[in-house]
Amino acid sequence: MGKTLILIRHAKSDWSESGQKDFDRELNRRGHLDAPRMGGKLKELGIVPDLIVSSPATRAKLTAEYICEQINYPLTDIDFQEDIYEASVRTLLKVVNELNDKYNTVIIVGHNPGFTYLAENLTHAEIGNIPTCGIVELGFDLDSWALISQNTATLKNFIYPKMFFGGGEQE
Repeated sequence: MGKTLILIRHAKSDWSESGQKDFDRELNRRGHLDAPRMGGKLKELGIVPDLIVSSPATRAKLTAEYICEQINYPLTDIDFQEDIYEASVRTLLKVVNELNDKYNTVIIVGHNPGFTYLAENLTHAEIGNIPTCGIVELGFDLDSWALISQNTATLKNFIYPKMFFGGGEQE
């Protein structure tokens, strides 16, 4: 059967409120546009997750909610995990390795640089940077999340808003 892991970096966040805690930053106008659009792309690709895990940071939470609305995933079923916020590759890999094997397709919504580093670590691909609201789909010929480690993934998809909707830099 294998496992599919989809990493989604949060949509573009708002930096306009000076002194605001990083954790509490909202999405900016483009983020509010891109997150539902990219959720629509997931739907077009036929991706139906068994589980969505997200950082509880405001920008990640909002991104996850927009994605859920597009793919008809219940908002109440999002698993918010503190460890994803500002996580290292080691921490993110621990989150992945601890997933229940009953789930075959899992989406994790979170942050850079950890997501880019994790994707590169798992695939040995040169990704460079997952832009805001970028989606990386990884496939594994493994039946247990606990077995996932360096170079065990195949990069199946790497998409981001600018590919489809133009505008803005690839941040």
